Amino acid sequence: MSSTPHFSREIGEIAPLVLMPGDPRRAEHIARNRLDGAQLVSDVRGIGTWTGTLDGAPATVTASGMGVPSMSIYATELFSRHGVRRICRVGTCGAFSPRVHVRDVVIASAAHTDSSVATVAVPGVTLSLAPTFDMLAAAVAQARRGSDRAVHVGSVFTSDYFYHPRTDITPELSKLGTLAVEMEAAGLYAAAARNNAEALAVLTVSDHILDHSADLTATERETMFEDALEIAVAALLARE
Repeated sequence: MSSTPHFSREIGEIAPLVLMPGDPRRAEHIARNRLDGAQLVSDVRGIGTWTGTLDGAPATVTASGMGVPSMSIYATELFSRHGVRRICRVGTCGAFSPRVHVRDVVIASAAHTDSSVATVAVPGVTLSLAPTFDMLAAAVAQARRGSDRAVHVGSVFTSDYFYHPRTDITPELSKLGTLAVEMEAAGLYAAAARNNAEALAVLTVSDHILDHSADLTATERETMFEDALEIAVAALLARE
């Protein structure tokens, strides 16, 4: 397979299993601290991509960038051109449910969105964007085996806005049981569906819409996601 606009394969290969944070620095942190034998295999536009092994299975770590458009580009290239069959997003989210707290983990069993990614595939239909069941089940099983943080399973809101102009959206979504807001899960789930691939998003709560007193710092957002990471690894390796 040839290189694509966002991945160069001259240095090495991309594995079928991919851990994908949004932040390139978080990707490097995961690669250097969790991936065995990590080798830099691509470095296009500042997005480093490392391949090694996770608990003996070949795996790659790379970043998606921020937002549905960026996630859609990277995930689509990986699924359609680089032989990737499973991506697990390891990211952050902002909670707006009163029962979810900063540093908790959210496993996204569905992704509502204001992005057109849910409506363009089939005219007149709004897709239900959801993860792969086997990955979701493995993530939940890992969480039940024990985590230092509270783990919640439920829907998230994938927003096209970091600073949303409407303040009424999150209270209404919270009433419907939505746990948190983030910016990539719906794009990942849509790309997986289009490419007959598998995907899941596992998120660390970095801030809370209702109370910002305990929000994580910028440095903490790069490094404080170990519980989510181990849940994501279990999901990535499901049935391997």
